[in-house]
Amino acid sequence: MPDREQVLEALRAVIDPELRRDIVELEMVRSIDFGDAGVVGVTVSLTTPGCPIRNHFQTAVVDAVRKLEGVERVEVAFDVLSDDEKGRLQRKLGRSGLPEGALAEVKNVICVASGKGGVGKSTLSANLAAALAADGHPSGALDADVWGYSIPRMLGLGAQRPKVSAERKILPLEAHGVKVMSIGFFIEEDQAVVWRGPMLHKALQQFLEDVAWGELDYLVVDLPPGTGDVSMTLAQLLPQAKFVLCTTPQPTAQKVARRAAELALKFKLEIAGVIENMAGFTTPDGERYPIFGEGGGQLLADELEVPLLGKVPLTVPLREHADAGTPLVLADPDDPAAQAIRQAARGIIAATPVELPVMQAPAPAAAPQPAGMSLPMA
Repeated sequence: MPDREQVLEALRAVIDPELRRDIVELEMVRSIDFGDAGVVGVTVSLTTPGCPIRNHFQTAVVDAVRKLEGVERVEVAFDVLSDDEKGRLQRKLGRSGLPEGALAEVKNVICVASGKGGVGKSTLSANLAAALAADGHPSGALDADVWGYSIPRMLGLGAQRPKVSAERKILPLEAHGVKVMSIGFFIEEDQAVVWRGPMLHKALQQFLEDVAWGELDYLVVDLPPGTGDVSMTLAQLLPQAKFVLCTTPQPTAQKVARRAAELALKFKLEIAGVIENMAGFTTPDGERYPIFGEGGGQLLADELEVPLLGKVPLTVPLREHADAGTPLVLADPDDPAAQAIRQAARGIIAATPVELPVMQAPAPAAAPQPAGMSLPMA
């Protein structure tokens, strides 16, 4: 039978496909046990209980250890890294998986998050980016809602496709003064995205490091709802990002949005504030009906001890201009929803510095792939 050091050496062949390092270096090997009749037990610690690449580790560990002389059977078990262990892992990775210089000219990254879908997060993201740009702050919008991408339509970009520069950088499209990137530019319209953890990680990393964002005061990132693979990947890649939480006034929705806050807090990311969307329906005559209740945004802001950046009412023009691809804040700035979104944008500006770049990260463990080659160009 091999000894512990020999098993550890064999496990160096097991590579985390997202972090691109072996599980021994990442300190993910919790324990190694030796049983009778050539049985070796290995416990691997994952970053999350629902890790989508768990089966990858299961197979890779068995294959690596079975090659050792005297090993007849490999039993693989899993547990989850504690918060302290995750913190050590982040420090080991330099708190970012991005290469040096990636997003170096982007001064602030604002991740718009929610606990669940259907709260108008994408509409807010598109209008916030347009409002920031209109206030004289060069801005971009990254549609990271891989399964529910809608930013291209909301900004009127339709079926356009980005080009690749001579320097092998993907050139973002521009609309209404905003630089835009989305998975929707690379696949057929209405095509379903059926990617899982490693593919999502790679695509998002390309959107961050291989897109020629240039000098931006703000990059607004429209996160998918919930706290799954995409949100965790971006939290790992963007340790200086700030979260803006989107909720509706309904207390039940506020409690769900609290989960998105927990993700940010686990990764020690700053929460810049809360936006309450659908804060009543405002008719063209100015009457207001609180059809989704009252107070959920303020409750969440008070609980997290962060500002309530705005209460955005639901108006007919807000929906109409989203469908037409023209941000409401530009098309109808006097609309009550547009005024509330511009107020929220001013709150973000007040909470974030724009003098010096903050998105600087150490070099990665492996060289990045050539830009524009991994994504399915149409």
